[in-house]
Amino acid sequence: MKIQVLGTLSAEVNEESIVPTAGKPRQILSLLALSPGRVVPVPTLMEELWGTKPPQSALATLQTYILQLRRRLGSAMGPDAPGTAKEVLATRHGGYVMEIPAESVDVHAYERMVAEGRSAFDAGDDAIAADRFRQALTLWQGPALVDVRTGPVLKIEVMRLEESRLGTVERRIDADLRLGRHSELLPELTELTARYPQHEGLHSQAMLALYRSGRQASALDVYHKLRIRLIEGLGVEPSPQVQRLHQAMLVVDPQLDVVAGPRRSSTFDLYAA
Repeated sequence: MKIQVLGTLSAEVNEESIVPTAGKPRQILSLLALSPGRVVPVPTLMEELWGTKPPQSALATLQTYILQLRRRLGSAMGPDAPGTAKEVLATRHGGYVMEIPAESVDVHAYERMVAEGRSAFDAGDDAIAADRFRQALTLWQGPALVDVRTGPVLKIEVMRLEESRLGTVERRIDADLRLGRHSELLPELTELTARYPQHEGLHSQAMLALYRSGRQASALDVYHKLRIRLIEGLGVEPSPQVQRLHQAMLVVDPQLDVVAGPRRSSTFDLYAA
C-alpha cells in the first residue's frame, strides 16, 4: 500500500486507488493513514466526523464507512492477497487501525528525512543536512490533505504538518546559508517573506542573505518593513534577537561575514541572548 497525504489524498494498493469519493470516508481514511500501526479510538473518529454533537446513529454510520473502506481495500488487494482487508483495516478494542508499515505513508518518510537532516545539521554536516531537508520537502505535492474536508481532529493534524513544513524550509535555508549559498537563496527568501510578512525567522534569514551578498541597505530595509508590519499589525516591536541582528548590521559586526558561523539551531538565534 502507498498513501500520500502531503498534497491531495492518494491511497493505492496494487496501483489501484482505494480513496472513496464521499467526504466522511475520506476523513476516516486520512486519520487512519496518519497513524499507521496505531489504534485511532472511535471517539476520535466520531469527533472528526461530527464534532461535539454526533447523531444517535453515529456509531452505526461509522461502522458502515469502515465496511465501505474494507470493500474498496479488498477489491484492490485481490483474491490472492496473503491477508484480508479486515486484517489490514483492523478492529481493535475501542477503535480501528491500519496495519501497514509507517513508510507506506509519505508523511512518515518525510519525518524520517527531516530527523536525518536535523542530526546532520547538529553535527555540522551542512551539505548532508541541506540535502536531507530538500529531499523531505520534495515529498510535498501541495498543502496537506488539500482535497479532504477536515473536521476538528484533522484540522489540528494539517496545522501541525504545515508548521513542520515551514520549519523544515527554515532549517534547510539555515544549512544553505552556512554553505555560503546566500545569493542563491535571495529569490526564495523574497517570496517567503512576502508570503509570511510577520515571520521573524524568515526575515532574519533574508537580512543575512542580503547582507552577505553585499546589499546592506536592502538588508536594513527588510528589517524596517518588518518592524512597521509588527507595530501596525500586532502592536509589538521585533524580538530582541532580530533587533540585535539589525544592530550588528549597523555596526558591521565581523561575525556576520563568517559563512560557517556559530553552530546554532537557527539563523534566528544568531544573536540570541
